[in-house]
Formats: sequence, structure tokens, C-alpha cells
Amino acid sequence: MRVVFLAPFGLRPKGTVIARMIPLAAELALLGCEVKIVAPPYTNPEDAGTTETIRGITVKNISLGPFSGNAAAPFLAWRMFRSALEEKPLLIHLFKPKGYGGLAAMLQVLCDRLGMTMPHLFVDTDDLEGRGGMNEIRDYSPTEKRVFAFQEQWLPQHAAGVTTASKFLTEMLYGRGLTPARVLYLPNGVEDTLPGNGQAARERWGIEPDTPVLLLYTRFFEFDQNVLHQVLAEILQRVPALRILVVGKGRHGEESLLLQAARDGGFFRNLVMAGWVEPERLPDYLAAADAAIYPFSDTPVNRAKCPAKLTELLRAGVPVIADRVGQIPEYFAPEMHSFLCASGNSHEMASKCAELLLRPDRRAEASSTLRSYILRHYNWRTHTKSLFDFYRQRMSAD
Repeated sequence: MRVVFLAPFGLRPKGTVIARMIPLAAELALLGCEVKIVAPPYTNPEDAGTTETIRGITVKNISLGPFSGNAAAPFLAWRMFRSALEEKPLLIHLFKPKGYGGLAAMLQVLCDRLGMTMPHLFVDTDDLEGRGGMNEIRDYSPTEKRVFAFQEQWLPQHAAGVTTASKFLTEMLYGRGLTPARVLYLPNGVEDTLPGNGQAARERWGIEPDTPVLLLYTRFFEFDQNVLHQVLAEILQRVPALRILVVGKGRHGEESLLLQAARDGGFFRNLVMAGWVEPERLPDYLAAADAAIYPFSDTPVNRAKCPAKLTELLRAGVPVIADRVGQIPEYFAPEMHSFLCASGNSHEMASKCAELLLRPDRRAEASSTLRSYILRHYNWRTHTKSLFDFYRQRMSAD
């Protein structure tokens, strides 16, 4: 079975392609599929027009230009559409029902309606994109917002099948008239990998082996910055020797807000701001942590998310104190639900985290339990077998 995945953007620095598309493609290849990814690399323009191989999967980065922004849309959509059809796939799976890939998929639907022989179209949704969703928190133009809102509603209606990364999105599609037979709940999964070298990451940042480390692995925009500052300040009152390792980059300079709060609160020396870290180096940073926090505001966007960063933390065996929002509780073993907090309750998160940091025995138990649970219930191999079966069922019904 030949399959083409249409990516929403390039490989770097965003995570959807690496965290969701590549694992699915690699596992489909083990089931006998020939999978290629077509990507518009406007996030990493240096790769435009190149082809690379990741885990045996070919990624075709289309050429950019001659224009940028909205003026580039018809050119990039056409190139994605043409590049996908060159592979003569049995099916095309669009990841995120929006943007350039969404326009390419819309062109595919139009050609099908005109009587041309087209591959089967599948759509994957892992975010709330339009009204009330990413449209409200990204700096899109009014035209882009209207287009994205339309694409999010229109494309699933015209697909043979839709995969969703969260139960919130699944229920949303049911509410829009899609039947359960046309929708596959496909949450982000994990693969069993070797642990990283935590000592190497500690040495890089001058952290002593016996110093407790709290990890914040984040993009910052998913929570209230003031809540984060309150959580950290309160934890440090109980664990003053703590180093706070911050991995990730904000969209609007949120790091500067954290640094200022640290200066004002007297914990500037406790902060280690690592910034964006290359994927191949991430395991070392995760292994360096004794515990992690995962703050998450209770918003429609977050309720629809399936946080890939959280799955990485749990797979690495990092004990996590997280907010009880949307998909997050699904990843915690039932006996570990005491690690979940009411969203926005800084005192609860700080208290639970400080207690965890002060109890090595509890951390070891939580690490093993959380890791075992996610590997058993959310592994990509099982998920991909379900996807493969879904493809066959929907194509036979289409």
C-alpha cells in the first residue's frame, strides 16, 4: 500500500512531523506500506527543494517561493498536490486540516468531484484550529482565520476517514455529523527507547550530580505565566537547593517574563534556561530531571490537545505533576491520578511537586509506574495497527 502524508509545515523546529507523523510512517512501513511525507518547509526554509530520510521514511521538502505569506499559498498547495500524486499513492493522509496541505487536499476533492481518479483522502486533526481554537492565539490575518475555520469544518466532511488525537476532537466531529465509523481516535503514542545520559546534560549546565532538578519542558503558551511563577517560587521555599531546567522556547518572549520573575523573586540563580533543544539531545535533558511540572490552562485549545511533550516525559520515566485538563489524565495510570492538579491552582501543584522532590522513594515508584503504563497503553505499534485496519475499512466503504 502506497501512502503519502501531507505535513502542515517542515521538520524543524515544530514537533508534529517528528512526534506524530514519523512514528506512524515508520510503523506503517513495518506493516508493508510504502510511506512518503511531503512537507512545505517554510519553518525551515534552508531545506526547501531537498529530500531527506528519517528512520527510513523519505521526506520531500517542496520548493518555496516565488512569494511569501498568503500570496505563496496557491503555489505551495499546487506543489504539494503534484508531489503527492507523483508517488501514485493509494491514499493521502493530511495532517492538520488547514494551511497549504489543506488547500492541496481541497484540490484533490475538487478533482475527484470532476471525475478524475484520485487517491483516498484521510485527515488527521490534533488541535482545535478555527473559531475558539488556534485562530484565537496565533497572529493570523483575518483572511487566514476565515480560511482555516472553513478548512477545519469542510475537509473532514469530505474525507474517507478522520483520525483524531484527543477525545475532545472526536466528540467535536460527532457533533458535526460524522459517524463513529468514519473517525478513529488516535492519540499520540510512544516507543520504548534507551534512556538518555542525564549526567551529560547536568555537566553541560554545571549542575552537580546530587542537586535536585525540576524540569519544565514547554512552549509556554499553554498556561498563565503568573501561575508558573507562583508555582516555582513556592516550590523553592521548600526545596531551596533546587535547579529549574527549562527546555523549550516561547512564541512571544515568555522566557524574559520568567527571568524577570526570577530576579524579582530571588531565584534567578536557580534557573537553567536551555532553550530549544535538538531532538537527538532531548533524552539527556529528560534524564537529568528528578521531576517535572506540566501546567496547562483549562481552555478549549488545551482540552483538544494531545500533548506530545507530556508523552515524552512519561516515556522517559520522569515523574510529572500535571494539570487535570483534557487529554492529560488519559496518560496517567489510575493509581497515579493523585499527581494531577486543578488547573490554575498554583499552591496544589507546588505542594505536590515539593513533596515529590523530597521523597526519592516516591519518585522511583512513580517513574516506574508512569513509564510502564504509557508504554503498555499508548505505544505507536498498537496505534498504527489500528490505523492500518482503519485505512482498509474506510477505503472499502468509500
